[in-house]
Amino acid sequence: MIPEDDFVMISALQHYCFCPRQCALIHVEGLWRNNALTVAGSQLHDRVDQQRQESRPGIKHLTALRLISRRLGVFGVADMVELHKTPSGWQAYPVEYKHGKPKEHRADEVQLCAQAIALEEMRHETIPEGALFYGATRRRLTVHFDETLRTLTEHTARAVRALIDAGITPPPTYTPACEACSLYPLCRPKEVTSAHSAKLWIQCQLGEAGL
Repeated sequence: MIPEDDFVMISALQHYCFCPRQCALIHVEGLWRNNALTVAGSQLHDRVDQQRQESRPGIKHLTALRLISRRLGVFGVADMVELHKTPSGWQAYPVEYKHGKPKEHRADEVQLCAQAIALEEMRHETIPEGALFYGATRRRLTVHFDETLRTLTEHTARAVRALIDAGITPPPTYTPACEACSLYPLCRPKEVTSAHSAKLWIQCQLGEAGL
C-alpha cells in the first residue's frame, strides 16, 4: 500500500503525460502562471461546478466530487460524475471538461482513467468508460478504459511519484506545443542549454551527480 504522504494529484498525471518538465515545474518547484487558455479552462470548470448536483430521468449529475485511489496513490476532484440508472443500480460515468480540442497524446485520457480507477475503488464497481468534453468542439469523446489505458495510467502514476521524490526538474525539449503552455516564459525551452542539462539530469537520475 502506498503511504498517504506519497499520494500525488490526479492532475499531475495529465501534466506528466503532456510534458515531464511541466509536471516538475508545477509539482516540484511550485510554479504556475495563467494565460488565456488556462483562464478559459478555469471558467469552464467553474460553470460545471456551479451546476452542483442535478438529475434528470435515469441520470444523476454530481460535480466537484472528491476522489482517492489508494492503489494508484492519487487524489483529486472530478469535474462531473454521471450516475446512469441500470437494472442492477447506478453506474458511475466520469466526465472531464477541457477547454480546447482533442489531442494527439493521451494525457487527458490518463487523467480521466485515474478518476475512473478511484471511483471503482470508492464504489466497488467496474467502470468501463467515461467521456472527455472539449469546449472547442462542444462535443464529447468517449474513452474506453481498456487494459492498455489502465496500464499506462498506473505507469504514469509511478513515474510522477518518482519524479516528485527525486525533486529534479527534467531539461526542456522544445516542440511547437510549448508555445501554448502557460509556463513557457518560466520554462524557457529555447534558452536553456538542453545538451548539458539533459546529461546532468540523466546523471542525477542514476545517482552519479552527487546531488
